[in-house]
Amino acid sequence: MIFSNILIYFVVIPLLMLGLLFLCRNMKQIRTVAVIGSTALLALSVYLIVDFLELRAAGNTDIMLYQASWMWFEPLNIHLAVGVDGISVAMILLSSIIVFAGTFASWKITPLPKDFFLWLILLSTGVFGFFISIDLFTMFMFYEVALIPMYLLIGLWGTGRKEYSAMKLTLMLMGGSAFLMLGILGIYYHSGPDGHLTMNILEISANNNISHGWQYFLFPITFVGFGVLGAMFPFHTWSPDGHASAPTAVSMLHAGVLMKLGGYGCFRVAIFLMPFAANELAWIFLILTGVSVVYGAFSACVQTDLKYINAYSSVSHCGLVLFAILMLNTTAMTGAVLQMLSHGLMTALFFALIGMIYGRTHTRDIRLMGGLMKIMPFLAVCYVIAGMASLGLPGLSGFVAEMTIFVGSFQNDDMFHRVFTIIACCSIVITAVYILRVVGKLLFGPVQDKHHLELTDATWWERLSAVTLIVCVAGIGCFPNWINEIIRESFMPIIEVLTK
Repeated sequence: MIFSNILIYFVVIPLLMLGLLFLCRNMKQIRTVAVIGSTALLALSVYLIVDFLELRAAGNTDIMLYQASWMWFEPLNIHLAVGVDGISVAMILLSSIIVFAGTFASWKITPLPKDFFLWLILLSTGVFGFFISIDLFTMFMFYEVALIPMYLLIGLWGTGRKEYSAMKLTLMLMGGSAFLMLGILGIYYHSGPDGHLTMNILEISANNNISHGWQYFLFPITFVGFGVLGAMFPFHTWSPDGHASAPTAVSMLHAGVLMKLGGYGCFRVAIFLMPFAANELAWIFLILTGVSVVYGAFSACVQTDLKYINAYSSVSHCGLVLFAILMLNTTAMTGAVLQMLSHGLMTALFFALIGMIYGRTHTRDIRLMGGLMKIMPFLAVCYVIAGMASLGLPGLSGFVAEMTIFVGSFQNDDMFHRVFTIIACCSIVITAVYILRVVGKLLFGPVQDKHHLELTDATWWERLSAVTLIVCVAGIGCFPNWINEIIRESFMPIIEVLTK
């Protein structure tokens, strides 16, 4: 039975939410459905990670747990195949936390609140489906389900040049999807011996049937396809505009979760299925991701719009994820997943706080704001905590993730990798520059607008959203070992195929 598998409920619950939202007639009903649904997803993800750890402790060493497969389209051997390892479980937990926090951050969304939540839940359906899929076609389908709602969410509920931003984002991500489709079809037609073709990632890796020549062709296509979503230079330009124009909850999901699909797909598909080409061609993409890390940080330094500052910061931090993955060793790749979790939480916190501040001041220009620490102290302190996590303060998640990445990257003993590691390390200093600059201008000094003195601090739902994310950021920073262990173990199969 399909409903006997726990993973299916990460798709079923959002689909039930969509059905109930269609029946809602007022804002109270909409909020009730959104809160109950997001709480159920969060509770289910916590149960999943506890049960996962118990199964591992009991000695279950399968690459993927909770595996199940149901035939979907027999002529092409396409299955609804699901399964998770420690990395997938961590990404599911991240997604559920941000969906929960985003629900409260959108408490007063206008206009058309029902339509907004319908598209937001559809986006989250695609995200959860992507992380539980181990069939390439199913993964790609959920990938597209996650991307399509972005156009309407930004185009209808966004701000600024929202139509331009929505169109630019859609066109560039559809271009990346075209590369992905070519890569997936190429992998499929070389997936098994004697014409026994399959879309199952584990079966393709076990068959090891993709020739070195085809890997040279398919690896760059697949990596670029996922790299576009991960804001890899020079395919990053959609990201700042998309972030800046998106409504608060969409920015939270966009930067916090959606961009992580890119990094997840790079190692789950491109590197795991084409290890020879990954070893041979990683240096090319290492240069591009190294540029992303430094370029994104420098670009954030010269911005004056709060959302653009955080958007370029995301380009830098997500570039660091791909940079670490391309180091192709356990420590650096573990750091990459920690960085996905850390960046997802802290950037969601940033965008939530920016949305709350903008809703009161009606501006995101840091030159027009100042002295907010004494006007809205709760939001100001939360912003400082998010900033400290971003620049890598010990005790918060950013420090754990970045230190793991840099230690792992420096384990490669050749000059090329070590030089690029040092260059990437410079981003820490640049990050400190723009974070402290923003905190100084935004929160301290004289109040720039006398009307700001009449502003109020955070409401209860805004406090709940922010505190949820802060607790998670501090939790990973202070107690990283448990998540580090389940991530590290999950990279062993990938490392094994890379070293064959």
